[in-house]
Amino acid sequence: MTKSPRKQRLSVYLDPIVMDRLAEHAARRNHSRSLVAEAAIESFLSPDAAERQEAATTNRQPADGLAGLPRDYTGPVLGAPLPGDLGKPILDAGVTPPAIAMPAVDEAEQRRKAEEEAARTSTVFFQSRAGSPAASGTPGGTPNLAGLDITGPPGQQTTQDKQLAFLNAPVDRHTTSSDRVMAPASPFVLQAGAVIPAALITGIRSDLPGQITAQVTENIYDSPTGHILLVPQGTRIIGQYDNNVQFGQRRVLLVWNRLILPNGRSIVLERQPGADTQGYAGLEDGVDYHWWDLAKAAGLSTLLSIGAELAINDENRLLRAIRSGGQDTINDAGQQIVRRQLNVAPTLTIRPGFPVRVIVTRDLVFEPYRG
Repeated sequence: MTKSPRKQRLSVYLDPIVMDRLAEHAARRNHSRSLVAEAAIESFLSPDAAERQEAATTNRQPADGLAGLPRDYTGPVLGAPLPGDLGKPILDAGVTPPAIAMPAVDEAEQRRKAEEEAARTSTVFFQSRAGSPAASGTPGGTPNLAGLDITGPPGQQTTQDKQLAFLNAPVDRHTTSSDRVMAPASPFVLQAGAVIPAALITGIRSDLPGQITAQVTENIYDSPTGHILLVPQGTRIIGQYDNNVQFGQRRVLLVWNRLILPNGRSIVLERQPGADTQGYAGLEDGVDYHWWDLAKAAGLSTLLSIGAELAINDENRLLRAIRSGGQDTINDAGQQIVRRQLNVAPTLTIRPGFPVRVIVTRDLVFEPYRG
């Protein structure tokens, strides 16, 4: 059995002089630490020392680079949130929408609208189901009326619907008029409904618009008494006619704008309508439908077509193609000539001296005529 090695002890021996110096140095060091601790406690317990320390800290001027920096970095100082920071959905959620008042539901009105909708969408005839006697074609059954199309296109109002709408129009229950009898605007008034007879001085031709002049052929007196002369014979009337003539139209529409008395005084007529001697609106005299021009256009188209057919009579493919192209072009030209002539409106003419009437539709206030 092996024995464990014996630990060896290390012994250090110092000189007595060195030992005395080390002890003296340790004593001086402990004495300095005691003085520092006593000074720190005294400065902590003394109030004047705290004030001197705060004053020294406050009066100290910071460096130029540190003057613009914040004193505390615990958290950034932010202002109120802007609308763009929150977003439109958050802003819309914070706004209370205005309350919408629902209209009162009238049951009678809804019932009436439902009946009108049912009547409008209903069909005239009953539709038979598959397999029924009417649909199977047995004797005595109702014939199939689907091809008759009596009701017309859907959504289009027929003539019978218009007549029924006229018969079932709302009833006017106002039995008393709110207007009352009014006195004449003047003793020298020519009231509405009066007729001023005249004769054309200038003729009318509807190819272009123009002015017309007429002359009063009889003396016109006031409406209340019929004894005061207002418009003498020979008074001039200025008007104009409408040249917008449709195919089949035979009458010229005209209006009167001004009346000039022989003494030079005048009055504006405000487009009083013109009529013939029997009171029909407009004047009818001569009508030119341009049949001769239409016949010439049709004859020219026919000659062009015949010439295209007889020009080339050969079975050559090239010549046949040329003939076909030329024939189509000539036919199109002839059709264009006829179509353009059909678009020409008829020309209405009224010869000078034709009798005309001015229908007064508004009260005209004159003065007694003095030549």
